[in-house]
Amino acid sequence: MRYNLFLTAALFCLSPFAYGQTTSADIRKANLPAANPTNAEIFTPVPNVVTPAKTFGQAPSDAILLFDGKNLDEWESVKDQSAAKWKVSKDVLTVDKSVGDIETKRKFTSFQLHIEWKIPANITGTSQARGNSGIFLSSKYEIQVLDTYNNDNKTYTNGMAGAVYRESIPLVNPAHKAGEWNVYDIAYQAPEFNEDGTVKTPAHVTIFFNGVLVQNNTEIRGATSTTVKHVYTAHGPMPLKLQAHGDKSEPISYRNIWIRE
Repeated sequence: MRYNLFLTAALFCLSPFAYGQTTSADIRKANLPAANPTNAEIFTPVPNVVTPAKTFGQAPSDAILLFDGKNLDEWESVKDQSAAKWKVSKDVLTVDKSVGDIETKRKFTSFQLHIEWKIPANITGTSQARGNSGIFLSSKYEIQVLDTYNNDNKTYTNGMAGAVYRESIPLVNPAHKAGEWNVYDIAYQAPEFNEDGTVKTPAHVTIFFNGVLVQNNTEIRGATSTTVKHVYTAHGPMPLKLQAHGDKSEPISYRNIWIRE
């Protein structure tokens, strides 16, 4: 039996099948079934054509521009749905903590998000009081924004930049230092709910932080909270929300925000 196994292995190594070089003649000699286009090859639907940006990080042709440096027409105040009042200058959006959070006028389910953020070079404070902000997917699930360059700012690791806040620690820490721009590219799968409001499928998120994978199809366990366990409440399409955190450190800035549904 051992001899037969060795012989079979040796013959396989010498055959074209072992190297992925199988030809039509090989298939006929081996009496193997040929590929059948009717059950193995699909021709419809044909994917839509999308023109990618010429510059990395800029919006592709099918993206919705949420902030391109010009105005806040796509945003409103979370507090009373009035016009968003954060500061826009030189293509940059800066948090105004005195007026609270802002959110998009549009509502989304699942999406691809590109957003760039910068901790001010003169940042002060420590732990969660050092350049704190947050990106809330479906207005409920926070991706943390914070100065955690080089792990110098000590804080809880599921509350550092790149974390699903108070849930999932980032795989690594690729944060740039204060005064330099950071980039999040986020693929978000919104949760699905049964008719009775129970969770059918939880939300998941994948995050590239400055081009480095830090969350890999991570399951989100519920709505962000600092006081109670994270749980889900049934919802449909929701805005994207940006946080004006209540710490006393210098406010952070955002730019080049776009989304693809």
